[in-house]
Amino acid sequence: MDEREENGRLTMTEQDIPPCFISIDKEGRWYHKGAEMINREIIRLFYENLDIDSLGRYLIHWGGERCLLEVEDTPFVVRRAVFREEADGRDARFVLFLSDDTREALAPDTLYVGGGDVLYCRVKQGRFPGRFQRPAYYQLAEYIVQEDGEFFLPLKERRYLIRQGGR
Repeated sequence: MDEREENGRLTMTEQDIPPCFISIDKEGRWYHKGAEMINREIIRLFYENLDIDSLGRYLIHWGGERCLLEVEDTPFVVRRAVFREEADGRDARFVLFLSDDTREALAPDTLYVGGGDVLYCRVKQGRFPGRFQRPAYYQLAEYIVQEDGEFFLPLKERRYLIRQGGR
């Protein structure tokens, strides 16, 4: 085991982080040792302490301890996408309803299509990918336009390209 000393204490390296025995499926459901977790307060607590390490692995960092999560696709799932426009037309945006029970504005320049033609965007100030569930995809798709084989989301007098592949 490769350990470093920090303030007189031995610490684990990134490779030595133990598993949590917690997984998140592609629909955003949380499981512990195979049993679905249903307590929303605990799930929200885990989301609040969710992190991503330099190797791209998801972990929970809480109470001075860290453990690795198994994530089938993304930890955050976009459940709904609602178009909001001010009466004067000056501000238009999509509000995303996420699997951690929060809402945030869509960053339209982060939209991309991944494997299986699934739509994704970046959430939580760009830190994490978010996978669109089918209902949220259809809510956004009403506004998407196609031109010369490319797809765009027009918003605020601008057109945002929806990239193919890549995060």
